[in-house]
Amino acid sequence: MKRVLVANRGEIACRIIRACREEGIEAVAVFSEADRFSPHVQAADVAVEIGPAPSAESYLHVERLLEAARRTGADAVHPGYGFLSERAHFAEAVEGAGLRFIGPPPAAIRAMGEKTEARRRMEAAGVPVVPGTIDALKDPQEALAVAERIGYPVMVKAAAGGGGKGMRRVADGAALPGAFRAAVSEAKSAFGDGSVYLEKFIERPRHVEVQVVADAHGRVVHVGERECSVQRRHQKLIEETPSPVVDPDLRARMGQAAVQAARSVGYRSAGTVEFLLAPDGTFYFLEMNTRIQVEHPITELVYGVDLVREQLRIADGMPLGIADGLRPRGHAIECRITAEDPLGGFLPATGRITYLRVPSGPGVRWDGGIETGSDIGLDYDPLLGKLIVWGESRERAIRRMRRALDELLIVGLPTSQAFHRRVVDDPVFQSGAYDIGYVDHVGLKLLDVPPAEVALRHAALAVALAEHESRQASVALAPELVGDGSGGSAWLRAARLRGLR
Repeated sequence: MKRVLVANRGEIACRIIRACREEGIEAVAVFSEADRFSPHVQAADVAVEIGPAPSAESYLHVERLLEAARRTGADAVHPGYGFLSERAHFAEAVEGAGLRFIGPPPAAIRAMGEKTEARRRMEAAGVPVVPGTIDALKDPQEALAVAERIGYPVMVKAAAGGGGKGMRRVADGAALPGAFRAAVSEAKSAFGDGSVYLEKFIERPRHVEVQVVADAHGRVVHVGERECSVQRRHQKLIEETPSPVVDPDLRARMGQAAVQAARSVGYRSAGTVEFLLAPDGTFYFLEMNTRIQVEHPITELVYGVDLVREQLRIADGMPLGIADGLRPRGHAIECRITAEDPLGGFLPATGRITYLRVPSGPGVRWDGGIETGSDIGLDYDPLLGKLIVWGESRERAIRRMRRALDELLIVGLPTSQAFHRRVVDDPVFQSGAYDIGYVDHVGLKLLDVPPAEVALRHAALAVALAEHESRQASVALAPELVGDGSGGSAWLRAARLRGLR
C-alpha cells in the first residue's frame, strides 16, 4: 500500500494523513470548493477538488471520489467517520474499482448498519440485547401488541437510523400510534427507509462503548471501554476512559461481548460496539459503529495504541499489533469543540476564525481541522476540533482539562468551549455519578448566566468596541470572548482581544 485517498475532511482527514506519513504512505486529500484552503488539503501529498460545497455533490459523490483515486494512482481509500464510512455500497464500489477499503468488509457494514438485522445476529451470538422486536413493525397495532408484552416505556427506533433520528420515547399506549407514524416519517426522510422497530426503554442508563480491533488472520481484541453519557439529542459532547463505574470484571464481560459481536459478522479493522449500561450493572447491545470513532484518541492515550495506524496495517494484510488483555493506564477525557453557541440553545455558528491558539503541555492533545483564517459555514458537521487530555487519575485529568480549556482561544465565532468549561467544574460530573440524562437534568442549568455576569459581559463589550475598528469590532462581539465561563474574566478576554490588533 503506497498511496491512500482520504475520503473525508476536517480533523479526521488530518489525523489519517498523519498516520499515513508515519507509515511511509503518501496521502491524497479530496476537497470541495468550500474547503480549498483547509488544513487537510495543505497536509496531504496530493489534493483533488471533487465538487461544490454540498456534501451530495462532493464528499458523498462516490464516482467523483473513485475518479480522484484513479487520477492520483491511489491504491486504497480511508473513509474516516461520517459521510460514506458506514455505507456498504461505497465499500463495495471501492473494492470493485480494484482498491483496498480501509475498514470492515461490506457484509459486516451491512449486517450492523441495519438495526433489526444487527439485533437478530447479536441474539444468535449470545450478546445481550434490549428486550424488543428483531423485525421491522408493520403498523401501529403490531407496535401496541409488542409494547403490552414488554411493558412501557418503550422506544420506537428507525431500523436504518442513527444519531437520534427516527427515534421516539413512548410512555403509554395512547401516545404510541402517533409516535410510530412520526418515527416512520422522520426515518423515511433521513434514511430513505421508514422501517422502525420497538425496544424496552431502559431508565437512566449510561452509554458505554467498547473498542474492538480485528485483523484478517482471525484475531479480534477489545481495547477497553469509553464512557459517552454526556450527550445532547443523542450527540456526544464529552467522552472519557475508563468509565467511572466500570470495574475490571465488568470491563472483561463487556469486552468479551464486544469481541463476540465482531466475530459474528466477520469483522475486520477498528470498530466500536455500543452498550446501554443499566444502574444495576446489566448491559445491553445498542449498535455497532463500523468505522473509527470521533473519540478514539482517549483510548489511544490510556492504552498506548495507535488505532488509525492499526487500520492501515490491517488493510495491508499485516497481523494485529495490539496485545491481548491490555490494562488501562491513567485516565483520558475528550471535549468536542464545535461551532455552536451553548448560550443560545446550541444553535450552529458561522464565521471566520480570526485567531486560534491551541493548548499544549504535558498530557494535552489537540486534534483539529481548523486554523486562523478558516471559514466556518453550515455545509458540514460543526466539529472544529477535539481537545484531549491524559492524567494519572480521573481527578488529575479533570484538572488538566480545566487548564487546557482555559488556554484554548478561538476568536471569530461562538463555540461549545463555554459549556465544556462549566461541565468540568460541575460537582455531578466530577463525582462520575451521571447518566445519559445529564445534559437534560443538569447540563442546561450550567448555561444559566447570572445577572452580574450579564452586566460584566456588557461592560466588556463596551471596552472591546472602543478598542477595535470595523472587522475587529464585530469579532469582539463574539460571546465566548467575554466571560461566558470558558475561562478567565471578561476583562482578561477583552485584554487578549486588544493584543490581537
